Amino acid sequence: MEFVVGILAWLIGIASGIAIGWWYKTRRDQKLLADVETRAKQILQEAEEKARQIELEAKDQALKLRREAEDEINRRRRDLQRDENRLRRRWEDLERRLEHLHQREQALNKRQSALDKRANEIERLYQQQEAKLQEIAQLTREEARQILLEQVAQEARQDMARIIRQIEEEAKEEGERRARKILATAIQRIATEEVAELTTTVVPLPSEEMKGRIIGRNGRNIRAFEQAAGVDLIVDDTPEAVTIASFDPVRREIARRALTKLVMDGRIHPTHIEKVIQKERQEVERIILEAGEEAMHKAGVPALPPEVIKMLGRLKFRTSYGQNQLHHAIETARIAAVLASELGADVQIARTAALLHDIGKAMDHGVEGTHALIGAEFLKHHGLPEPVVHAVAAHHHDVEQETIEAILVEVADAISGARPGARRESVEEYIKRVKALEEIAKSFPGVEECYALQAGRELRVIVKPSEVDDLQANRLAREIAKTIEENLQYPGQIKVTVIRELRAVDYAN
Repeated sequence: MEFVVGILAWLIGIASGIAIGWWYKTRRDQKLLADVETRAKQILQEAEEKARQIELEAKDQALKLRREAEDEINRRRRDLQRDENRLRRRWEDLERRLEHLHQREQALNKRQSALDKRANEIERLYQQQEAKLQEIAQLTREEARQILLEQVAQEARQDMARIIRQIEEEAKEEGERRARKILATAIQRIATEEVAELTTTVVPLPSEEMKGRIIGRNGRNIRAFEQAAGVDLIVDDTPEAVTIASFDPVRREIARRALTKLVMDGRIHPTHIEKVIQKERQEVERIILEAGEEAMHKAGVPALPPEVIKMLGRLKFRTSYGQNQLHHAIETARIAAVLASELGADVQIARTAALLHDIGKAMDHGVEGTHALIGAEFLKHHGLPEPVVHAVAAHHHDVEQETIEAILVEVADAISGARPGARRESVEEYIKRVKALEEIAKSFPGVEECYALQAGRELRVIVKPSEVDDLQANRLAREIAKTIEENLQYPGQIKVTVIRELRAVDYAN
């Protein structure tokens, strides 16, 4: 019984535990469900509130877009109205213009009709006049045309003859100028029997007794000296001086040095003369070589063959119109280098060719040809570059110039020779030219005074202001310059300056 009761109590406990667990679970589920429903209601309320807010914003945005669209429509409507008004005004203006053009066309048609009538009348009158002229002149139209053509041909032939004479005169002047230049170059290389001023050297003597010792017994000393040196020794009445004459400047220099040493030494006899001359010849050769090397260094030219340097050094004793040829070669090389650098040409070729452009003048008269071609052949034989050889050969147009360096060598040569003070002319020729300039200017009316300045390179003419006005002064300058060109020969160019000064003078009484 107790066992049964225990079992029942155990079963009741279990059932009570199950019932209590189920009750707790039910209460917990109900509470959780209530929380979920409360949260769902809150979310639903928030969503409804947000939906209402979005709907309000959408209505505001739609209203704003509608207002902007209405404003844009109104603006476009105003633009269209303005364009329509402008097009209407333009159309009205075009209508007016069209009407004006129509009226003008009618007026032009009337005028053209009148002009056509007038042209027909003029043609009729022209034909009548032409017929009357033919009747009076007793010539047909073709015969009159033939006579006119013959007159025009005659005038053309006269003009052609005048132009031909002018060209012939210019060619003659150019030929004379080139001939003088060729002669001046030839004098430097060809020996003649005559002795000029620049081909002599004077050696001073300590006393008149020395002249007799130089001549020697029966003239043996002077003959030995002239034969060994290849010069002429002139012993004249000039006190305490002996003149050495030779067209070869190198021989003249050797003779001068040898005679100076013989006079200082006092031992003058044929054997000693030959010895001294031989020694001085070697010394001059050394000087020539040093001069060539120095010129090469001053001009900035790289190493040249020894024979070329030696021949270049011989220019130290050569002159042209008083200008030392070695100095002229150095100056020409420097000018050519500057011009080449400015123009973008080959500076080294221009410099080398300019330094060697007159090397043909250093050779004796045994070589035939112009100094440009002789020098070019000499340089080609010693292996110098072809552009250098060509520039040397072409600097006097003996061959056609093919490179810019050849042209620059010619220009540099002309600049060095033509600059003021580079070369000299005789005093008599200079005075004659200056006087001729002033006489030409004084021959024109209205000229008061005239002066030749800058060694005859500028002519200043002072005119009377009461007789020559400003326009006449300009014309006078041209006429004087033209007259000088036609009547004088001169180096370079001459600047003609006409000065007109107006002076106002009054007197206070």
